[in-house]
Amino acid sequence: MSTAQESKLLLVDGMALLFRAFFANSYGGSVRRTSEGVPVNAVYGFVKYFMDAVGRFSPSHVACCWDMGSTTFRTEQFAGYKANRPSAPEDLVPQFDLVKEVVASFGVPNIGLSGYEADDCLGTLAKRHRADANVMILSGDHDLLQLVDERISVIIMKKGQGNYAVYTPEYLLEERQLTAGQIICVKALMGDASDNYPGVRGIGEKTAAKLVQEYGSVDGILANLDSLTKSVKAKIEADLDMLHLSRKLATIHCAAPVELDLNESRWSVNRAEVVNIFEQLEFRSLMSLIS
Repeated sequence: MSTAQESKLLLVDGMALLFRAFFANSYGGSVRRTSEGVPVNAVYGFVKYFMDAVGRFSPSHVACCWDMGSTTFRTEQFAGYKANRPSAPEDLVPQFDLVKEVVASFGVPNIGLSGYEADDCLGTLAKRHRADANVMILSGDHDLLQLVDERISVIIMKKGQGNYAVYTPEYLLEERQLTAGQIICVKALMGDASDNYPGVRGIGEKTAAKLVQEYGSVDGILANLDSLTKSVKAKIEADLDMLHLSRKLATIHCAAPVELDLNESRWSVNRAEVVNIFEQLEFRSLMSLIS
């Protein structure tokens, strides 16, 4: 195994890239298909995003993490968790398996675990391998910023291919005046509309961030309730149970039972394998990316 100085492990949030690619490559309802009618627009876009990131950040090792269905330990904690999510578009569904075949053709491990989210796999592997490698997590999901530390950076994809914000502890503090751990506390207070948990009703992002910056954490805020305005204190006291539950739901679980052998994730492309699947999917215009 390479030394920590030499190794750079890129952990890819597969669903984040795939969904982004699907909507970026279905302009006006037009979806790229093979000559047999199989939709491949999301896989096509995924490959472009993936290869751009590999080219930009030059990892020595790569792995890709996936969600494995909507039922997780969080839905057991809170039945409404992500209950507002619409079903995946019909043209995207057959691409879930296809994209994993493409990832595997690059020699990249696909990792996912029923009952856990991709975020939990990403967090677990990042924490476990931070001693062996500088870890980079590629996603569009700001929830992952809670994982940032001296050995783990989170690369957030911005609008337009090739635009990234690379979060280190220094950049996170500069941009948001928050530490990684405080990201969880802000989410606990404000909730998360996309994940469908409410936090403390009546407390939005600005107030949540201000409270966490002032008192350090949810626990710090609760220890100083009498210092808060009457209105904010009343809101927190009325939703105390949901505050604690929202903090649990917002926290990425970094001890999921997933494994990654670094030696099996070394970035070393067998061009013939990739060419074979690109030909099946009629991705001739992407051949140059693997020359």
